[in-house]
Amino acid sequence: MTGLTTRERSEPAINAAERPMLEGWLDHHRDTLALKCAGLTDAQLREASVPPPELSLLGLVRHMAEVERGWFREVLAGEDVKPIYGTDEDRDGEFHLTEADTGEKDAAIWQGEIARAREITANVGLDDLSVGLSRKGELFNLRWIYTHMIEEYARHNGHADLVRERVDGSTGD
Repeated sequence: MTGLTTRERSEPAINAAERPMLEGWLDHHRDTLALKCAGLTDAQLREASVPPPELSLLGLVRHMAEVERGWFREVLAGEDVKPIYGTDEDRDGEFHLTEADTGEKDAAIWQGEIARAREITANVGLDDLSVGLSRKGELFNLRWIYTHMIEEYARHNGHADLVRERVDGSTGD
């Protein structure tokens, strides 16, 4: 599945400057989510952890696409973008999967959001403030956004560990 297979997972440098360190950890966690999804069928990617909750690996991929879009495009760059999967009626639409949802399609969307995030951050300093505002009307610097994204991925990769073990018994970091 394109996008849900990963090259060798990146390892953050242990002696890098601050920005490469933050970017390294973010890439490490992005790679970890892809690794947790690698080798599974679309049906397995859609499989809920423990029904009735709708937490699935594909739902996590879709959620992280929304999170990448929200923080880098909407908040940091101030782009007027709509949610990918959510609607006013279904704010958690990324977790509500159908048979038509596939790893290949949703991984491509996720990877597209990651690529756009990299484009946006290429010329932004760690101390530069966002153009857009959070839902609470706050500005954030890139350092805070990177740190938050690392935390977001780390938390959801923990969920992915549990879901993957439930789906096919695979464990590991």
